[in-house]
Amino acid sequence: MNLPPDRPISGSLTLAAASFAAAFGAADVRAQSVSSEAIVANYADVAAAMYGDALTTATRLHDVVDAFLEAPDEAGLLQARQAWLAARVPYQQTEAYRFGNPMVDEWEGRVNAWPLDEGLIDYVDRTAYGAESPENAYYAADIVGNEQVKVGGHTLDATVIDAALLRDLHEIDAIEANVSRGYHAIEFLLWGQDLNGTEAGAGERPWTDYSLEGCTNGHCDRRAAYLRAAVDLLVADLEEMATAWRDGGEARAALLEREPSSGLAVMLTGLGSLSYGELAGERMQLGLMLHDPEEEHDCFSDNTHNSHYYDQAGMQAVAHGRYERVDGSTVEGPSLLDLLAVEAPEVARDLSDALDATSEAMRAMKERAEGGEAYDQMIGAGNEEGNAVVQRVIDRLKDQTRAIEAAVAALDLSPIAIEGSDSLDDPNAVFFQ
Repeated sequence: MNLPPDRPISGSLTLAAASFAAAFGAADVRAQSVSSEAIVANYADVAAAMYGDALTTATRLHDVVDAFLEAPDEAGLLQARQAWLAARVPYQQTEAYRFGNPMVDEWEGRVNAWPLDEGLIDYVDRTAYGAESPENAYYAADIVGNEQVKVGGHTLDATVIDAALLRDLHEIDAIEANVSRGYHAIEFLLWGQDLNGTEAGAGERPWTDYSLEGCTNGHCDRRAAYLRAAVDLLVADLEEMATAWRDGGEARAALLEREPSSGLAVMLTGLGSLSYGELAGERMQLGLMLHDPEEEHDCFSDNTHNSHYYDQAGMQAVAHGRYERVDGSTVEGPSLLDLLAVEAPEVARDLSDALDATSEAMRAMKERAEGGEAYDQMIGAGNEEGNAVVQRVIDRLKDQTRAIEAAVAALDLSPIAIEGSDSLDDPNAVFFQ
């Protein structure tokens, strides 16, 4: 996929480009010290730090959820929600490692699959949600509320809710919306459905849904078992990926075994595909076109603005080769932008500027959300100002992708495959699916 060249990206070396190169240090020094091998190795170090932080914050979520379930009360539920929100910050930054690293792509659906048919997991408002779906026999299976689920001629035994059951349920019948595990399943169990549409408000699950003495909505013991199992699985999945990026790990080894130029292509593939097809397209343009709150990423908690913001923070970290950990320490080393500053200073400047422009648009969207207008309200029909804020982010992401493609050309890499999206490439198709 090649984006249309809406603006020139490269040209002769200018004073601004020279200044950009100088900001990274003298070009002759960089030419001696920056190598593709060192850049790819630092990329792996940043991955290890990011996934390590995702594991640390998920472990904290696990501990907080355990404490809440031992003695449920309103304060405990609020603490569990805050721990979930904190866990999203490092994880979202790791998404810059998707698309280019096969192991990450094969694993990612276990932890961040969305959107989900939440009626598979627990009770829902049937008026808003419906009782069935012609595409999904498990659409309203309600595993929490039913020990036996009959679908066609098959009976699913859900007597014991544990990690094994959640593994079996995940994408059952090969339907991607049957999401039984990961961040969004946990999000639903902590917040419940957001029934506010594009009006103010997130999910409002009561803490008493987990109370054994004053249980609301039934099956509180089973709901607690489901939440425990889901958090246990999340920690186990993140431990697997954190290990894979440590020294000697499978993902690190697979990357470092490549030719250095191929490693650079992996990095740029991840940046381009997350920028364009995934984030600008599937997560943003589609929901904006349809004005549909069901298409927002963190739809139960109204945390979508942060989800998008930290995706961009992760892309900045990869491009700059620098990541600040949750403990305040920093992992830093040779970067793509360092190499471009030597090989093609103007392309480096354009990519840095594009990343900064997207980050600024993301920041404006985040500030608007924190000021009282949630992301699902921003994409609502008739909200011209909110729509424009979201569209501005989408447009900057598209510019950013063009700058990434220019970097691929400047480094003389083989063309990379960037994920597309009908919402961007063929908008009319969205309305005829």
